[in-house]
Amino acid sequence: MLAKKYQHSEVEAKWQKFWEEEGIYRFDEDEDGPIYSIDTPPPTVSGAIHIGHVYSYTHAEIIARFWRMRGYRVFYPFGFDDNGLPTERLVERERKIKASDLQREQFNQLCLQTTEKYETKFKELWQSLGFSVDWNLEYSTIDEASQRVSQISFLDLYQKGKIYQAQNPVLWCTECQTSIAQAEIETKELETKFNYLNFKTDCGEDLIIATTRPELLPACVAILIHPDDERYRHLIGDEAIIPLIGERVPIIAEEEVDRTKGSGVVMCCTFGDQQDIIWWKRYQLPLREMIGTDGKIKTQYKPYDGLSFEEAREIIIGDLKKEGYLIKQESLTHQVAHHERCGQPIEYHTSRQWFIKVMDEKERLIKVADEINWHPAFMKYRYLEWVQNLEWDWCISRQRYFGVPFPVWYCAQCGKIIVADFEQLPVNPLKDQPVSRCNCGSTDVVPEQDVMDTWATSSVTPQINACWRGGEEFTFEIKPMSLRPQAHEIIRTWAFYTIVKSLYHFNQIPWKDIMISGYVMASRGEKISKSKANSQYTPEELIEKFSADVIRLWTSQAKLGTDIYFVGDEVRNNQRIPIKLWNAARFVLSHLKDFSGIEQREYELMDQWILIQMQKTHEAMTKSLEAYELSQAKAILEKFFWNDFCDNYLEIVKERLYKPELRGDDGRKSAQQTLYMVLLNIIKMYAIFIPHMTEEIYQDYYRVREGVMSIHCLPWNRYTDLNFVQAIASGGEKFIQIASQVRKYKSEQGISLGSELARLKISVGSEDSRDFLLKTQDDLKAVTRAKELIFEKANNELGVTIIDE
Repeated sequence: MLAKKYQHSEVEAKWQKFWEEEGIYRFDEDEDGPIYSIDTPPPTVSGAIHIGHVYSYTHAEIIARFWRMRGYRVFYPFGFDDNGLPTERLVERERKIKASDLQREQFNQLCLQTTEKYETKFKELWQSLGFSVDWNLEYSTIDEASQRVSQISFLDLYQKGKIYQAQNPVLWCTECQTSIAQAEIETKELETKFNYLNFKTDCGEDLIIATTRPELLPACVAILIHPDDERYRHLIGDEAIIPLIGERVPIIAEEEVDRTKGSGVVMCCTFGDQQDIIWWKRYQLPLREMIGTDGKIKTQYKPYDGLSFEEAREIIIGDLKKEGYLIKQESLTHQVAHHERCGQPIEYHTSRQWFIKVMDEKERLIKVADEINWHPAFMKYRYLEWVQNLEWDWCISRQRYFGVPFPVWYCAQCGKIIVADFEQLPVNPLKDQPVSRCNCGSTDVVPEQDVMDTWATSSVTPQINACWRGGEEFTFEIKPMSLRPQAHEIIRTWAFYTIVKSLYHFNQIPWKDIMISGYVMASRGEKISKSKANSQYTPEELIEKFSADVIRLWTSQAKLGTDIYFVGDEVRNNQRIPIKLWNAARFVLSHLKDFSGIEQREYELMDQWILIQMQKTHEAMTKSLEAYELSQAKAILEKFFWNDFCDNYLEIVKERLYKPELRGDDGRKSAQQTLYMVLLNIIKMYAIFIPHMTEEIYQDYYRVREGVMSIHCLPWNRYTDLNFVQAIASGGEKFIQIASQVRKYKSEQGISLGSELARLKISVGSEDSRDFLLKTQDDLKAVTRAKELIFEKANNELGVTIIDE
């Protein structure tokens, strides 16, 4: 028997242990049946999990439960993205150290210790939420198996000519002191100044140039003028003298110069932005790279050497003013690229890096988007916009420590690249040696020091899940996977890079469907994040206070893909459903103690009506869940449970349950069988949202009768394939309208709902509806407490007159 009060802390822990011990969610590769596979996003180990993670990860978990109950073998792994810069920065922050202060191996050991600590906490949190993950499929992106898959990916793409190494200007973070990819940039709107500087030309003319980065004057290599600009075109071919520096640089005609911006004259420096790189390459200009990898001015650029670029800017502006070169300054708001990991403004640095080609495959990468089902559909356009605006190949090398090593050495004699054999993977070139010697005969090698970008490994999570062994060999045949759930901010990274890898490796999409969740916002324009620590409550605190089931319900309240604000009252409001469900279940089960089981029988008409409503709810909810619209599915179920079942049907059958002597035993048995099936379907449909309470109700009464170990193994279509005349639904609607009008009347009059009424005059236009109401008048009298019902013919659809004498 269900307890009077539901104790969530005891119940949730009990069933979590039961599910784990009984292997309820274990994936058995030897079983038959269709597979539904989920490419679960491995959370980065960069800080504590917050409510935003709970919000998006629970969406995928609900979908996993839905497809499992549909009869699919659900492949639901979980991983942790624990290599790369996010983890390194966490260790530096917590230990108050710099990676460069320690030996590489020593620092990596600290990273491993830290990731183990956080991953244990992460796993405990997901388990406390009742996640139906098969933890036997757990992985981390730094473990040996993942490193092997990542290195297989590198070698495969290298052999296919999709990976190359080049000495190029790259996006560079001076804080993290590593190259980064375009996808790791976030732009911030900053206030700055346009500095109008006076350059002298060889012929003695003044040439005014506006720049936001006067500190790059020592790196200026050319002046560019639009060939149709009548103000300046006579200077094309001349030379200009850089203020303070005294160097002469050519004045070049360039059609891409914006004549309306600033003075209409532009200086090209190496490098201030992407456009500088384009012009530098186009005109084969000299390289004057004045900012070092640490963000300090290099020693050859005296007297500014050793200064940060911020310090250099301040001093150079002062010198320009002093020497009379600064004509004026104008306030300006512009977009500045920053590294998303640390917030540092991006610089450009020329260095040897590894790249994956994407610029020459943009058309193919755009076309493949149509092969994937995007949920919601508009998210596809975010992907397309990203691909269309790509400006760089994907830089995958990082000058860091804690990451997957490149399986690469260089011949010490001739410098040739030597790659590892597939058989020796995973390999660490700092410790291991290549199997084969260089073609030049030398056996001396220099190991590659760089590690792979974390996304280079995260982008092969479908292959990690399938245990890719190279070529077309996999342990699990799950390619392409069924679903990728993720948040919208990593479409440009995780989604894009995974599509790139799958397309290049197998000429195939990585998954059939992609489900995109929104953010949880702490305030307007600011998402909840680990780095900002701006969450009001921890997930653990919320679970303890409200229960895992309530938190799960809360995550399902917003339309897919939309951002929501975290409001404590909204979480609290989700308690109403579990409370109502528990009380309804206690009431129903108290009247099923003598129920002998499902049998072939004739149902009372209003029993048929609620079963039809249940079928409609089941069908509509299934359709919504297939489209990944969780909030819609939840709303459909809530309307049926709260309005049709609790407010109406339970009130209708109370007399049949409490007073069988008045209505006959058949009426009571019809109600019992109906209640049995409807309550079971309600808890079954709610089980994907609130798995703990529904399991408690199921185990208390239904398990011995249904013969299925857990509600989460129960078929989704159980007792929903019932054949009733649909006209009953229309008659039932008229019945409910009458009952609702009577309730409204009593409420307005301040009369108890249990008070009797003398009579109801009911006028109905439809003969079918009138016939239905005549056949159900005993139930109608019971629910309205009317002593007499008078039926009249009428032209109108329905009329109710209440006579209370």
